[in-house]
Amino acid sequence: MKMKIARVSLLLFLSVAILLGLANASDKPEPVLDTDGDEVRTGVEYFVVSAIWGAGGGGLAIGRSSKQPCPEIVVQNGRDIDNGIPVIFYNAYSSDGIVRLDTDVNIEFLPIRDRLCLTSTVWKLDNYDESMGKWWVTTDGDIGNPGPSTLKNWFKIDKFTVIGYQFSFCPSVCYSCVTLCNNITRDFSDGELRLALTKDQGWPWIFRKATRSITQDEKDSNSGPLQQ
Repeated sequence: MKMKIARVSLLLFLSVAILLGLANASDKPEPVLDTDGDEVRTGVEYFVVSAIWGAGGGGLAIGRSSKQPCPEIVVQNGRDIDNGIPVIFYNAYSSDGIVRLDTDVNIEFLPIRDRLCLTSTVWKLDNYDESMGKWWVTTDGDIGNPGPSTLKNWFKIDKFTVIGYQFSFCPSVCYSCVTLCNNITRDFSDGELRLALTKDQGWPWIFRKATRSITQDEKDSNSGPLQQ
C-alpha cells in the first residue's frame, strides 16, 4: 500500500513539474528569426538589412554627422546590395542565448576597419536634438549592467506589421524610471539615412547571418582603445 502511495505521489510530482516547465516555456516571448528561419542568438554576427528591396536601401552601418563627428551614428547604406556592418546582440537578463521579441538587448557593431572616434560601437539613444526635433540613435553605449544608469543603451525588437521586424526604444530595465517608448525609423538628415525615434510605425528589417559567432575570449582579445 505504501509503495502504491509513493508511486502515485511520484507521478503527481513529475506531472506537476512537467506542467510547470511547459508553462514557464510558454511564458517566454517568441524568438526573433533570421532569414534562414533560425533563432537569432547572442554572440552571432548578423547583418541588419532592409526588408524592403530596391528603394528600401541596404544594411545598417556606422556613419558620421558633420555637426557632431563623435560619437558616430547609426545609418543605413543607400544601396540594397550593401549588407552594411555586422552586429551582435546581448540580452539584458535571459541566459539561453536567444534574442526574443520585446525584450531588452544591447546592439554592437563589429567594424572591420579602423575608426576615427575613440568610442564604443554599441548603440545608444543620443541626447535630444532640439534643432531637428529628433532623438537619434548613435554609438558610444555600454554593454550590460541593466538599470537606471544604462537606460539609453537598451533597445527592443518587435514584429513589423507586414514583413520583418522593427526596432523600438522602450527600456524595461528600470520599472521606476520614466522613459520614452517609441518605434525607430529612418530619417534623412545631413546627407545620411539615420535611425531616429518616431511616434509612428518604424522601418522593417531582416537579420541575415554574417560569417561566424563571436566568443567572449575573441571579443576581449580584439578589444582595443576603440572598444571601451
